[in-house]
Amino acid sequence: MEAAVAFDDLLARAREQGGVPRHVAIIMDGNGRWARERLLPRALGHRSGMRAVREVIEGAIDVGLEVLSLFAFSQENWHRPVSEITALMTLLEEYITREVGALHDRGVRVQVLGEVERLTRAARDAVERVTRKTQSNDRLTLNLFISYGGRAELVRAAQSLARAACAGQLTPEDIDEEAFGARLYTAGCPDPDLLIRTSGEQRVSNFLLWQMAYTELFISPVLWPDFSRRDLYEAIIDYQNRDRRFGRVTG
Repeated sequence: MEAAVAFDDLLARAREQGGVPRHVAIIMDGNGRWARERLLPRALGHRSGMRAVREVIEGAIDVGLEVLSLFAFSQENWHRPVSEITALMTLLEEYITREVGALHDRGVRVQVLGEVERLTRAARDAVERVTRKTQSNDRLTLNLFISYGGRAELVRAAQSLARAACAGQLTPEDIDEEAFGARLYTAGCPDPDLLIRTSGEQRVSNFLLWQMAYTELFISPVLWPDFSRRDLYEAIIDYQNRDRRFGRVTG
């Protein structure tokens, strides 16, 4: 009962303080370490992490976020053992199949961002299914970054601008931050206000390099499978107590 009260208190406090971030991004780290500490296969760590995904989505809805971005699978992850990659692709299919109905019912719009063409055929079909079914929802936008790399995204945007310039559709002088941002995967989404990284690691790991120019960082020691909406609310409350100046002097 005390835990439930504390949980509700954190949610109420986050709501009452005001200034809830519009967009929270999370680097979900620690699945492998969680499994290793329990002498379990890494694949079971990833599977256990799916519970935390559900927890955080529910917490994001309850606290009133507009956008939740989850870094699920990086381009660098393709270099992992084939068995682990196969397990991750299977988990993606399973997650979408199991959760698509609940996500739709809760008003969540799902976007899968990254080099989706590199996924297995079954995983791509699942991605297409969830994005199509939820495309008209507007309560929460859930960005799932899969086969994503920040540097590759910047190169992709630069190539798009170069092609447009070569075709005479714009001049070099037309290229500004707005034009560049419009060619990123996240075009149309506000930049993250808050980045949470779990497992205590203190790096951004090639995630949203352009978009996080002024993002507040919160490092959580909690391994991802153990991360709960309570941890999300604590990070948001910490964010609410910060003074964001965006390079300017105030006061």
